[in-house]
Amino acid sequence: EFMQASGDVEEVQAEGIQYLASFVEDKTAFPYLLTCTEVITLAMKVHTDSLDLQVEGCTLLLEIVSQALKQGVMMALDESVASCLLHTVRKHSENEEFLSMLCTLLMMFSASEVVAENLRKVGIIPDLLSILRSFLHNDKICFSCCAVLWSLAVSEDNTDQAVLASALPVTSAVLQEHLQNGVVAESACSALWALALQGCLADSDYEPTAALLLDALRMNPERARLVQNGCLALASLVRLSETAALAILLNSKGSGTELIKEEYHLHSHEPVVVEALCLLMNEMVQYDEVMLNMRSQKMEKLLSEIKLQFPFS
Repeated sequence: EFMQASGDVEEVQAEGIQYLASFVEDKTAFPYLLTCTEVITLAMKVHTDSLDLQVEGCTLLLEIVSQALKQGVMMALDESVASCLLHTVRKHSENEEFLSMLCTLLMMFSASEVVAENLRKVGIIPDLLSILRSFLHNDKICFSCCAVLWSLAVSEDNTDQAVLASALPVTSAVLQEHLQNGVVAESACSALWALALQGCLADSDYEPTAALLLDALRMNPERARLVQNGCLALASLVRLSETAALAILLNSKGSGTELIKEEYHLHSHEPVVVEALCLLMNEMVQYDEVMLNMRSQKMEKLLSEIKLQFPFS
């Protein structure tokens, strides 16, 4: 109430945020801290010129959201709070260190479908893409922004087709830049999968995107989640175009079918990964030419192995 009554006084907001932060370690205070997110984000919006207040506000929000996620509590931020966060993003769009923190916060918030939807409604996608273009070298920013993109793109009520389509080259650039960084590559593969699900690719995109996803699998063969998301992304591409299926078979760095076999043997005890591999193969055999090639590669033998390994799945 004290902060709300003096919203335009920076010192009051700064001291209020610092005082609230003193309760972070007190578990009994957590339910009350949850109710403070709106007043914190509003303070950040009103006093955007004060970087110290922005950093302290963002740090406190990160603490609150971290605790919420640990306790399985979903944050339900309304559109006005999402708008405040977007305002802060725009005001500090060149401050790499602060943006890194802010993008982490957005990623954590976007774990909630309601919050993701509100962020999408206030139009945050172009800002995320702009941040990625500016800080392509920053692995932390790339990881967070791709994760937020994934959350926003998988929304069922998605009317941002044109905006999402513009995300493809940037997301591909992130994956290309961070192929050897498994954490970032995993996040970028998820974002590409979401874009493929939304039909955001043009005919000319299928082959290079498939090749890039195969590169990610080759560079990070033991990362189960990356392999799973990469295969699901490839399956979505193949569902849309035979070109993608042929690009997997005839990849210049080695046959994609051999890669599928290798990934199966690495992850044969992880059902979600094997399921993603099967989904990819199922999409590939929808095309006669591709199926003939897969038969010549003895993929039926692999499928029999999988059937024996998972008889009840």
